[in-house]
Amino acid sequence: MAAGASDTNTGEFGPDAFINRELSWLEFNLRVLEEAENTENPLLERLKFLAIFSSNLDEFFMVRVAGLREQAFGESAPQDFTPDGLRPLEQLVKVAARTQELVARQYACLQSVLRPTLAEKGINVLPFDAVDEEGRAELDTFFHQRALPILTPMAIDPAHPSPRYHNRGLYIGAMLEHREGLGPKRMFAVVQVPQVLPRFVPVGEKRAPQRSFVLLEDVVAARLPVLFGGFDVLTWTTFRVTRDSDLELLEQESDDMLKLIEARLKARARGQAVRLEIAANAEPQVEQAIIDDEELHAGDTYSEVYRIPGPLDLTALWELHKLPGFEELRDRPFTPAAPRGLRRRGEDLFRSISQRDILLHHPYESFDPVVEFVTKAANDPQVLAIKQTLYRTSGDSPISRALMVAAEAGKHVTALVELKARFDEANNVSWARQLERAGVHVVFGFLDLKTHCKVSLVVRQEGQNLKRYVHLGTGNYNPTTALLYTDLGLFTADEQIADDATALFNLLTGYSQGHQWKKLVVAPMDLRQRTIELIDEQAQRARDGQPSRIFAKLNAIVDHRVIKALYAASQAGVPIDIVDRGICCLRPGVPGLSETIRVRSIVDRFLEHSRVFVFGEGDDARVYLASADWMPRNFLRRVEVMFPVEAAEPRRRILEEIVPCYLADNVRARVLDSEGHSHLLQPEPGGAAFRCQQHLLETRSATAVPAPSLQ
Repeated sequence: MAAGASDTNTGEFGPDAFINRELSWLEFNLRVLEEAENTENPLLERLKFLAIFSSNLDEFFMVRVAGLREQAFGESAPQDFTPDGLRPLEQLVKVAARTQELVARQYACLQSVLRPTLAEKGINVLPFDAVDEEGRAELDTFFHQRALPILTPMAIDPAHPSPRYHNRGLYIGAMLEHREGLGPKRMFAVVQVPQVLPRFVPVGEKRAPQRSFVLLEDVVAARLPVLFGGFDVLTWTTFRVTRDSDLELLEQESDDMLKLIEARLKARARGQAVRLEIAANAEPQVEQAIIDDEELHAGDTYSEVYRIPGPLDLTALWELHKLPGFEELRDRPFTPAAPRGLRRRGEDLFRSISQRDILLHHPYESFDPVVEFVTKAANDPQVLAIKQTLYRTSGDSPISRALMVAAEAGKHVTALVELKARFDEANNVSWARQLERAGVHVVFGFLDLKTHCKVSLVVRQEGQNLKRYVHLGTGNYNPTTALLYTDLGLFTADEQIADDATALFNLLTGYSQGHQWKKLVVAPMDLRQRTIELIDEQAQRARDGQPSRIFAKLNAIVDHRVIKALYAASQAGVPIDIVDRGICCLRPGVPGLSETIRVRSIVDRFLEHSRVFVFGEGDDARVYLASADWMPRNFLRRVEVMFPVEAAEPRRRILEEIVPCYLADNVRARVLDSEGHSHLLQPEPGGAAFRCQQHLLETRSATAVPAPSLQ
């Protein structure tokens, strides 16, 4: 393509030089779908990827599509400049068309490939009509004992207005005809499929090892005449409404952010509808009734209606993924290794950190030392203070509980709890309340900025002096996701980093400003500018004929200023390698624009989440880790931290082990072309297959069980 610049010599680039953010995100979700289609993945893991695809799409509609919709049909203005030039309605049209294609492909994978293969392996999802008499008796017992007491049949007529359908709730809609008793001659009625019951209802459990299930909505639909006594069921269908669920806080004022968040959480369930999913065989009058109630668009050019050729809401496939037994249909389990550099010569944790910086690579290396860092500090009489950021925590967070123990023991404990962590708000509100009751100083950062950095600071009395220990990370303080996401963390007692960490917490808790940052690079102050400076330095080195290089591993590249700096560096001749899991608005490999830029994405067993940046070659290379992606929201609307890795061993590991590993993958890596499409890499003829995550599992996990051959 001739994606070009209006004037590449001046660094001014036209709309064709950029890929649309939303369309790029859909291409990322396609890469997730491709893992469901990949026959090299174990069968139940393929189901998992189908569930993740659906979960991702739900969030995309609740946030991104909802925002575009407000811009196209309301009075909302875009938060960020869109350099690709597409207007909101144009984006909606393109997003809807591409989503229809991807959803059709998802259901083709499920219905034509995975369900028959599951049946071959002894896991059957049966239509209700295929259940034998004994099985129907079991389902009848289940319905009357477990479902009927929960279900609420709802007629819709002038006396019974249409209910407010719950966001992402699964419903059965039926056209009914009056047979006897009260009620109109004909009416539309709905019943919500209970979320508190299993979506896959077991049948014939005594016939193991075969496992058979019937979908809960099919069980309920078969008993609609019981729920709506006196009516005949003319037709029924399943449907699901997705709503705008983004919390809008920037222009709101409140004396208590905690109460404001709680109020907005209640409002979320009542947000504007942005998508209707309905069974493909639904009668038009049923579909139209829902469209009218929810004021959805259903035109030929742009439609918010998705007719689904199979079960709605495939996030429920997690239930099958977690079925007991069938271990041969899952990824082999592993045990993370102890991080290198810990426990030398019987040292305790703090002594290890005082002696050397320690790099942690999750999930290959255990997250336990991070938990121990806080729990040990909570119980150590020499520790005087603990300061901690909490963005996303686990449901039963050992770190949060350790902070409460420390506060109850009289230590000075401060927790920065980010209440605006999207879709974790309720969990964080709960932890904030518990922490406050235990005596922790709980602060919520800023109303107009999310605190997204991952920092823990421990202040310890050692003799006559105070010594500070710091943990910095690319991922959340969440032991559960630390087994599922790839992230990097650093333990250090570096005094300059400790000074910066102290200043960072003072900023978060008291708006304290004026600190001259020594090693940390902090958003929204100077992260974007420093990132561009580091890119520009490599460009200048290339112009001067000196060795230059840029490596970036991250989750999204959206910021147009950073992209322009990368284009300028490429034009100067800098070799640029980018490993970008998700959105990429940069067009790589365009002659005269970005021909030295190569972008790849790795989607595999673990969610790639770490952010790693290398500027320069050899001994001159500057190595950084960060909590931030290259996006306007990270640079301008979040408190983020990029931190250097300077100690010899952690730096060596990143430069010689981790970075080359990602660049060598030719099994799960996909290369992005200039049109924004990804192409799966293949080993060279006669060459060896190399799978980055598999290699790291084999070399770093404590079990080091080789994965099945992918040859």
